[in-house]
Amino acid sequence: MSKNNLKSLNMKSEDFRLAGHRLIDRIAEFMDKLPNYSVTSAENPSTIRSLLKNQSIPMEGQQVQGILDDSMDLLFNHSLFNGHPKFWGYITSSAAPIGALADLLAASVNPNVGAFTLSPMATEIERQTVSWLAELIGYHQDCGGLCVSGGNMANFLGFLTARANKLKANIRKEGLVEIQVRDVEQDQTKTQQDAGIKDEKRRYTVYCAQGTHTWIHKATDLFGHGTDSIRWINISSSNQMDTEHLKEQLTLDLRFGHQPFMVVGNAGSVGTGVVDQLDEIATICKSFDLWFHVDGAYGAPAAALPELAELFKGLDRADSIALDPHKWLYSPLEAGCILVKNSNHLHETFNYNPEYYNFGGDGQENPVNFHEYGMQNSRGFRALKVWMSLKQVGKLGIANMIRKDILLAKELFQLIEKTSRLKAISHNLSITTFRFIPDNLPRDSKEEYLNLLNETLLNRLQSGGEVFLSNAVIDGKYCLRVCIVNFRTTYSDLQDLVKIVLLEGEKVHKELQSVKSH
Repeated sequence: MSKNNLKSLNMKSEDFRLAGHRLIDRIAEFMDKLPNYSVTSAENPSTIRSLLKNQSIPMEGQQVQGILDDSMDLLFNHSLFNGHPKFWGYITSSAAPIGALADLLAASVNPNVGAFTLSPMATEIERQTVSWLAELIGYHQDCGGLCVSGGNMANFLGFLTARANKLKANIRKEGLVEIQVRDVEQDQTKTQQDAGIKDEKRRYTVYCAQGTHTWIHKATDLFGHGTDSIRWINISSSNQMDTEHLKEQLTLDLRFGHQPFMVVGNAGSVGTGVVDQLDEIATICKSFDLWFHVDGAYGAPAAALPELAELFKGLDRADSIALDPHKWLYSPLEAGCILVKNSNHLHETFNYNPEYYNFGGDGQENPVNFHEYGMQNSRGFRALKVWMSLKQVGKLGIANMIRKDILLAKELFQLIEKTSRLKAISHNLSITTFRFIPDNLPRDSKEEYLNLLNETLLNRLQSGGEVFLSNAVIDGKYCLRVCIVNFRTTYSDLQDLVKIVLLEGEKVHKELQSVKSH
């Protein structure tokens, strides 16, 4: 083949314009028809894989329009749609259309938001976005922070900043050196095992409520502490962290020579949406000189509602907060954010300036270089879609959308309470949990059977394509979980959900009973 016939990635402006217009037209049509789609195609990996056909990289290029048409057909017909009005599964919101346009614009300019010199306007938009997010939730507007990929990364940055700030050792230089123990109290009548401490190694310990998101496992694993350094604090009858148990565990760990450095509070737990007693935890952290980190990846945006001020009391006392605009601020994936009260703490944790970096500015002003505040050097322009969404609806618009989601979840809870064969379990923020309980239950192993029934029912619902829920396990009970972070959901969608659950629940129950009888 002649080199003159080889394709180039460059496009003439007219070709780009025509392809772009067709793409936008089809996306707009897709958004209009989205409620009529199945929530998910529920196809298995081998089926999806077979649709891609190409087993090897193409030797020759193809026409752009054909590539776009094929790609749209694949994605529009073989995806799970978290923007569907009946998607209430894992905490991924319906994405604002302006966010999709923002991603196109960001990719077109393609700034590297690692240094001001490489991205002057993008850097300042991200800096402003961080300030706006802090203001939205009632945090310190002059805080430090940056946009990241999501909750895991935001929480990781909070963890590492806490460690660098609170541990006595020079972690950045020396690593996790062995704790030097002096004058540790020796209690001859109570061993560490009696106190619930499984090993004799002295550890740098972190504290969180049972049920905290698994990012904490990853953080302690990846950053060299080991998961045994996690102290799982009991939860109260309201599913909040038991602060009395927290104080007891801290006291015991200090007695046995461990070094606590961080407590994680939940502002909207992943399973049930519970908000811990943040103000009380903040006071405990202050008395023990610990870093107070709040995992608000899901729930922190609800602090924008004046009527929830008491629920989120103490949020402003956190040393760091993780939140995800792609969870409850309706941004397309990926969009997370870490806020740190003192921006110097981020800088002290992550900054390196080798001689081949020339990002110091002209000496007149000190520019913001985001590579100094996090783990990435090369960084995409995630902030633009968040910034543009906030500009489109403002603080009042965002608050009203969040308020509507909370109201819908509450109305679902009330609807379930009035429905026979369904039992409402919990409602917090925009998460409602419930169970299907048939009339003719087996006499033996009732709870074991109900757990099996509801788990089987969930799998059936997820693969059915009409609705998409997830699960929560509360006090050993397997529950169906609805998390509404969706501006397309209406009350009639929830009424449909109840009908579908009752219908499918009875089918699953009969099938399980039939299997048991044989």
